[in-house]
Amino acid sequence: MKKFTETPQSKSGYFDFNSLIDNKPVNEWRNEMGANIPANTDGGLLTPQNCAVVFIDHQPQMTFGVANMDRQLLMNNVVLLAKCAKLFGIPAILTAVETERFSGYIWPQLLDVFPGQEVIERTSMNSWDDAAFRKAVEAKGKKNVVMAGLWTEVCVTWPALNMLDKGYNVFVGEDACGATSQAAQDASLSRMAQAGVVRMTTVPTVLEFQRDWARREHYDALMEILKEHTGAYGAASNTLTRCCTTRPNRQKNVRWCRKNHTEVSARSTAGSGHIADTSCRPAANVKRHHSVRRLR
Repeated sequence: MKKFTETPQSKSGYFDFNSLIDNKPVNEWRNEMGANIPANTDGGLLTPQNCAVVFIDHQPQMTFGVANMDRQLLMNNVVLLAKCAKLFGIPAILTAVETERFSGYIWPQLLDVFPGQEVIERTSMNSWDDAAFRKAVEAKGKKNVVMAGLWTEVCVTWPALNMLDKGYNVFVGEDACGATSQAAQDASLSRMAQAGVVRMTTVPTVLEFQRDWARREHYDALMEILKEHTGAYGAASNTLTRCCTTRPNRQKNVRWCRKNHTEVSARSTAGSGHIADTSCRPAANVKRHHSVRRLR
């Protein structure tokens, strides 16, 4: 690296990045310093137009072996990702291993999201070893692939590494993947990340598809999915949606909501459903709600 040269900007107290390496633009300096923004992304971000989603071996026998996380939470996250992929029109691939002999059929909750979609049946533990799977991925025409599957240490890690080798950008939704132990999950995620896989979790992934709440095309449907699958976040979204949109005196509701929504959201997620249901009435009813909270 060239020695830092003093410039008028540096004298005045502003750091001049372009002076670091032959006055190159900042993005070139970042590349030379090792910044890793995947090609074929929107500045490192996913969009519904630039990616596909792959669901690998979400089958009963594989689920029984998951020991690194709550299996009901795992199923919830997988279905959340699947519903949002369908909502945003993102191509999805479903594959299963040894359905009849060993693993059983893909979860009905996942199949219900994609009724009638072909499931690619395999004998190989590594999906990328299967010609039909490779053909399906190539047919989608996307260089960014979001992966979810069981088990992380085998059926996710192996194809992820092979796909990196073939020039794909691989994003693993780690809370939609399950492993046979926490050690196996940690080791496989580290192995993939060291090779260049991007670690993700489900909620930020689906929010990345939306990006801007001003985009109304999928807004209402997305909010319904979030309310069903995202726990406290969904409960808070439900409360705030009532607060700001369901009453004619909108400005008063918004002002009251901003003041009180933190307490209301906390109570709704703690199970006080009637508080959430009555929290966002017009200003004339605020006094009654305060008295309800005092009684509790």
